[in-house]
Amino acid sequence: MNPKDYHAPMHTAEHILNQTMVRLYNRGRSFKQHIEKKKSKCDYKLDRDLPGEELLDIEKRVNDIINMGLDVTEEFISKDEAASLYNLEKLPDGTGDQIRIIKVGDYDACPCSGIHVRNTSEVGKFTIESTNFSEGILRMRFKLEAASEN
Repeated sequence: MNPKDYHAPMHTAEHILNQTMVRLYNRGRSFKQHIEKKKSKCDYKLDRDLPGEELLDIEKRVNDIINMGLDVTEEFISKDEAASLYNLEKLPDGTGDQIRIIKVGDYDACPCSGIHVRNTSEVGKFTIESTNFSEGILRMRFKLEAASEN
């Protein structure tokens, strides 16, 4: 699936989850992800599995950010500036001299070519469905309950 075809609420939730994982574990954003409307997954390089209470804490933190109603905005910066601030490895080939940065309030900012909601209040309730850990990789599967159902 092309990143720009991702489901906007789920893709925005992925940004919030990634920043939450960076802040809690300082091991970087997901290195592999599959984002779909019904259920998505992200893979993280960690040195251990996460017990249930930590998963509940992650879920709560992500939902707290969603519930803050933060604006999701974009800005364009030079590729050189972006390279000094962000990891550009995931950018598609042929990316021009201007890099699009998606910001979720002041909580997260990263280069991205995908679609997003305008405000986190449009995301819905985030739930971690399951995880598995093997050989230093934590796979986290998650879903959203539509914002109108909250």
